[in-house]
Amino acid sequence: MSAIRVHNSYTRQKEVFVPMTPGHVGMYVCGPTVNGESHLGHARPFITFDCIFRYLLHSGYKVRYVRNITDAGHFEEEGRAAEDKIAKKAVLEKLEPMELVQKYSNLFHWAMRRFNNLEPSIEPTATGHILEQIEMIREIMKEGYAYEVNGSVYFDVKKYAASHAYGKLSGRILDDLLETTRVLENQDEKKNRQDFALWKSAPPRTPHAMEKPLGRRIPGLAYRMLGNERQISWIPV
Repeated sequence: MSAIRVHNSYTRQKEVFVPMTPGHVGMYVCGPTVNGESHLGHARPFITFDCIFRYLLHSGYKVRYVRNITDAGHFEEEGRAAEDKIAKKAVLEKLEPMELVQKYSNLFHWAMRRFNNLEPSIEPTATGHILEQIEMIREIMKEGYAYEVNGSVYFDVKKYAASHAYGKLSGRILDDLLETTRVLENQDEKKNRQDFALWKSAPPRTPHAMEKPLGRRIPGLAYRMLGNERQISWIPV
């Protein structure tokens, strides 16, 4: 197999890529939030990683390429209430949320075919892994790195950073985050404004809010747990 040199986000150096399992590569790429039509800006990362996928296959590796579909839980915080992007768009288009998800998932896949992208090995959805999200959040709370307020669960950034290298991939410094994190109205329920929601209390009549065991809430985005950065991770297969 050909030697491949890649930039390591942690060491900030270009290094020879050595897979965790010889001959096998696990590649995870954050996929689309399917609440609207994709544009060229959305297409760029998928085309980029399609090239990487093809090169790894060409180099002789067995590749498991995972690209997710965010079909719930991508919300915008407007004051204390969380406004789910998919639910909001579904109301505008007079569709059920999962109808909207299917419509824009189909359009995304159509666009990827037009760009001649290879299909991923696995394409999981957020709603297909709610139980795993709940279990992860419970473990984080058990370790003391998350807290619940008014039905929402927030990740305690300062507490985690006290014993872990928070922001190690992005290179961000916690004190800088305190200065640059925007202040949202009615966010006083958080311990610190840089804390982020793992599970958000759902406003009344949210169409696809999740019920117990964590209560009627909207799941947050797990990738933020590693320091507020969207990083591509190599995973074992």
